[in-house]
Amino acid sequence: MVAEGGITLFTDGRYTEQAKTEVQSAQAVISKKGPLSAAGRSMGRKRFGNRASKSQTLGIEGQYLTVAGRRSLSDELPRHIRVREAPPLVERARMVKDADEIRAIRTAVERGAELFNHALKTIRPGVMETEVAAEMEYAARKDGAEGMAFETIIASGARSALPHGRASSTAIVSGAFVVCDFGVILHGYCSDRTRTVYVGAATAEARRVYDAVLASQQAAIDAVGPGVKVARIDQAARKTLQQNGLAQYFTHSTGHGVGLEIHEAPRVARGQQEVLRPGMVITIEPGVYLPGKWGVRIEDMVVVTEQGCEVLTPTQKEFIVI
Repeated sequence: MVAEGGITLFTDGRYTEQAKTEVQSAQAVISKKGPLSAAGRSMGRKRFGNRASKSQTLGIEGQYLTVAGRRSLSDELPRHIRVREAPPLVERARMVKDADEIRAIRTAVERGAELFNHALKTIRPGVMETEVAAEMEYAARKDGAEGMAFETIIASGARSALPHGRASSTAIVSGAFVVCDFGVILHGYCSDRTRTVYVGAATAEARRVYDAVLASQQAAIDAVGPGVKVARIDQAARKTLQQNGLAQYFTHSTGHGVGLEIHEAPRVARGQQEVLRPGMVITIEPGVYLPGKWGVRIEDMVVVTEQGCEVLTPTQKEFIVI
């Protein structure tokens, strides 16, 4: 809880020792009941000078608080305190990364990118998607990752046409694409990378679609720079796919911010008016998904610079056939 008198962290007995070592800029309160109830009771006990009888507002982060959690908090608050959803102040402040954050992200990106080599060694006809994901995640942990940035996506065959086709027990088949979307958490910061490979003898159509997605991604990267609206980045990716007759199969936004969380502001999509600034880190990840057939996605992370942008992800993006 952030108030005029300072910052208070409410937690329970499971985190007593952890709070002693990790909480440095706030007062830690260990509660026998839930943290939200404890926060509400604390606010009820506090005196607010001449404003005690006047209406006051408590801001909450609606994106992270459940309906039940809000009820638990409200039940403990005095009547003169109203609960309102606060504007995304923290999220906006986190959009622009400082030099230390960019270094941490760069390390996470480089470490995460190495996992693709483990995927290439494992992907074969008959191997389950979960086996590929397991090899990658085991390698990530052995290499010091704090965890995966999200549930690893290994989507093969017709499942590669699912933008979020997380690894399943489906066996990889010959004659189709395999989408590999993965990332790690290192020093608290996330990485995100997607590569797509073809298993078996590649058809001319498969190469054409792959080349179109690659060209779309490069067009979007070329459009990144300070002062550019994020909608323009999305438009650059879609325009290239439209020229190849594939725009209708690109069904998600072109990218998103990455930092302490895998999905942060800004959202790189149609209609978004946020303007890029130096220090912003975003993904560029156009894709084409042909229902019931296969899909292709290529993703890199870039940091906005004073002159344009720097691609953080190692740039191995040639058409790979296994």
